[in-house]
Amino acid sequence: MSTLTGTRHLARLILRRDRVLLPLWVLVLAALPMSYAASFFELFPTAAERAAYTEGTARNPSIVALLGPVYGDSVGALTAQRSGFLLVIVGLASLLTVIRHTRTEEEAGRRELLGGSVLGRYAGLTAALLVTYAADLLLGLLTAAGLASAGLPAAGSSAYGLAVALTGMAFATLGGLAAQLTETAGGARGIGIAGLGAAFGLRLVGDTAGNDWPSWLSPLGWAARVRAYEGDRWWVLLLPLAATVLLAALAYPVSVRRDLGAGVLPPRLGPAAAGSALSGPFGLAWRLHRGQILWWSVGFGLLGLILGGAAEAAGRSVEGNPQLEQIMARLGGASGLADAYLGATLSLAGLAAAGYGIQAALRMRAEESAGRAEPVLATGTHRSTWLLSHVVFALLGPVVVLATTGLATGLTYGFSVGDVPRQLGRMLGASLAQVPAAWVLAGLAVLLYGLLPRLAPATWAVLAVCVLLGQLGAVLELDQWLLDLSPFTHTPQVLRPTWTATPLAVLTVLAVTLTTTGLLTFRRRDLPVT
Repeated sequence: MSTLTGTRHLARLILRRDRVLLPLWVLVLAALPMSYAASFFELFPTAAERAAYTEGTARNPSIVALLGPVYGDSVGALTAQRSGFLLVIVGLASLLTVIRHTRTEEEAGRRELLGGSVLGRYAGLTAALLVTYAADLLLGLLTAAGLASAGLPAAGSSAYGLAVALTGMAFATLGGLAAQLTETAGGARGIGIAGLGAAFGLRLVGDTAGNDWPSWLSPLGWAARVRAYEGDRWWVLLLPLAATVLLAALAYPVSVRRDLGAGVLPPRLGPAAAGSALSGPFGLAWRLHRGQILWWSVGFGLLGLILGGAAEAAGRSVEGNPQLEQIMARLGGASGLADAYLGATLSLAGLAAAGYGIQAALRMRAEESAGRAEPVLATGTHRSTWLLSHVVFALLGPVVVLATTGLATGLTYGFSVGDVPRQLGRMLGASLAQVPAAWVLAGLAVLLYGLLPRLAPATWAVLAVCVLLGQLGAVLELDQWLLDLSPFTHTPQVLRPTWTATPLAVLTVLAVTLTTTGLLTFRRRDLPVT
């Protein structure tokens, strides 16, 4: 029997299981660079306007820290920089996809079941990597085609599309290696995300410190140094390709030398007796969710510091461009272009916080699938109490991370304008205004878990649609009724001089209704659902 026997069948299984989620993240991420290019063509039609924008914003240290360097003032160069953070999302999606179909399957016991059939030693890891590689290559192809169709040079579009694809493949392979190192999916995700964070940190330091050698150590830095549209340095693409090969060479031998269900890193032994905090379901839920809340808060806090530091420069950069001033004012309010920038970016933070709420809500599904929910419910713990112990964190988490974002943004922006106390309050309010919309998606995840648990992961697809509508709705000139399908469309811009709290109340009521319905349906269905 070949070591790859069964790979094709496992790949088909993965494609069937991800038939909704995989195409969605590929299409959404491929569409974003094209929308950025269309916006730059519309907002900066002349070379002089693009040069002024580049000088005022694209070279701002805070923006460079978030998005990466810019190597010219052409529409292509500006689009490549504006899409810089997209590479982080591509890397995250790729490594999580591989971990989901390797370590998560092994932890749930399904990998052992399949291993009892005719299955090669390398089949599981290879199938997960091949499917993710194919998705990354398709993403790169669609990205290149979209940018070329927007009017950008074909060579630069191809270089950037390949940079996106190869970056995703490198992080997918990192996910495959992380899956071999620990015996839990959560641990593998932690290692993978830590690697992604280290790559982002190296790129940030290298791009802002004046000496870019740290960026040459990061796959995220390599993508920028391809210099798409400004020289097209194709040879740099060999670096992520080499990293992919090296990581695979490390992952494959480990995957067959370790015991099934075990990892290379030995598990840390816990205390002999549980503490009093674990005597109830809420203490257990806190133990399961606390690390997630901590790291999301740290990440959002750093993001807020960068956003606040870039706000004043973003406001100055569009002065003298009446068309852009008008558009930015509509996005963020009439109180100033900096407020417009902050309003738009905090809306994106709200979408990301909704992702936290969904992830926390789906933890219930993971506990049930792994067989850990039944022993808890076999005690005196009521079903409603167990579900509420997780729902609390699905609703509280977005509040914590968005409050952290708002305070960090207000702190750095307040320092830049010399008014810290006032800006702290304003940015905190603007950030927390995103919470009800995030609650709606978390409530939808709870509803689907209680009613049709197999469909609960489809909430990620709903979030992807919300991102698509928010980022591309205006560019594609979609009808208003389509835009209104996203709860974030109804979130008021509280940085405007006048706004109403009615939409926030309606969204909160909707979130409560969805969550309550999920609770009631969960109490009536069988457990577990296989």
